[in-house]
Amino acid sequence: MNLGLEQKVAVVLAASKGLGKASALALSAEGAKVIIGSRNITELNATADEIRSKTGNEVTCFPVDVTDSEQLASFINQAGGVYGQIDILVNNAGGPPFGKFESFDDTQWQQAYEQNMLSFVRTSRLVLPFMKPVGSGRIINIISGSVKSVLANSVLSTAMRMGVVGMAKMLADELGPFAITVNNIAPGLILTDRIKHTLPQHIDPEEAIKEKTKNIPLGRIGKPEEFAAMVAFLSSAQASYISGTTIQVDGGANRAIM
Repeated sequence: MNLGLEQKVAVVLAASKGLGKASALALSAEGAKVIIGSRNITELNATADEIRSKTGNEVTCFPVDVTDSEQLASFINQAGGVYGQIDILVNNAGGPPFGKFESFDDTQWQQAYEQNMLSFVRTSRLVLPFMKPVGSGRIINIISGSVKSVLANSVLSTAMRMGVVGMAKMLADELGPFAITVNNIAPGLILTDRIKHTLPQHIDPEEAIKEKTKNIPLGRIGKPEEFAAMVAFLSSAQASYISGTTIQVDGGANRAIM
């Protein structure tokens, strides 16, 4: 299937590794001009080089800390200035620490808010001047399967991601007249570095992963590229009638009916 992403400009946050990197690679492979950002400039440059070598397409990178409002504004302005347009925004940020509710103080709650909620608010607002005048756009939020099913010790992540779900629903309503779609993707167990933080600390990681796969109907952990395929699809013209929804990529792990 040709997703029609040639000549589209995609901005992907937290893209030096994990799901952000996989998403940037998938979009580039479909012909999009990709602009990536993350805090670590060394990792960022290496990722940009890797994507270029694999796809043969243009990749631009700028360092950015998503918790810093001035850096985010500068990043989006730089990204918009590269080609004069932004067609696709993939919101992403590293997850907050895991732990029990009572183990977190106000500072940690504020940090989670800045990183996993307010950064999505800021970037979504900043790209609208590029999308609204041309009457099209895609905003895709990478969140967590914890918005659909309880994930132990994920109170900071779950609280912030639920806020993103609510915001996306409202934005889909407000931005629909401009043909801008807003959607969330909720990954289940995907093979990234963050997996180890969800595992019990008292048993071997490989054994813990095997135990977790018992609850996944497909019987295995997902691959980053399988998640990224959904990012690419939601960015496409074929997904133009999908908005305001949260799509799970979890191998069927969540058993909820609704």
